[in-house]
Amino acid sequence: MEKVDISMRNVVFFDGVCHLCNGFVDAVISKDKNHTFLFAPLQGTTAEEVLSAQDRTNLDTVIYFESGKLYYRSAAILKILTGLGGAYKLFGLAWIIPGPLRDVLYKLIAKNRYSWFGEREFCRLPTPAERSYLLP
Repeated sequence: MEKVDISMRNVVFFDGVCHLCNGFVDAVISKDKNHTFLFAPLQGTTAEEVLSAQDRTNLDTVIYFESGKLYYRSAAILKILTGLGGAYKLFGLAWIIPGPLRDVLYKLIAKNRYSWFGEREFCRLPTPAERSYLLP
């Protein structure tokens, strides 16, 4: 398989077997009219090429790659939501809340996501419409 150059792209790394994470990916794709984002499961080959082993095994966080920088947990979510533009830019107001405080809620949800939202047996398979968004 050909290696994908993501250096100039915005990539969301997510837990490919988490229903909540996949729901978030679906929601962002449906709102991403400018095709701003690409998505890759933390369990995939793109993550293996870009992220450290520790990042790949830490499945309880969304990781966002933008301009060569990585964002984790609530910072990743805020960067993604504000990147959608329009009314989603209002999520930028949450930056005034200190990161550790924002991450308290994030970590609570992440810790319980499988029991609250379920878990898939395998990573998602893209629909034909999603293929241009999803990386291996």
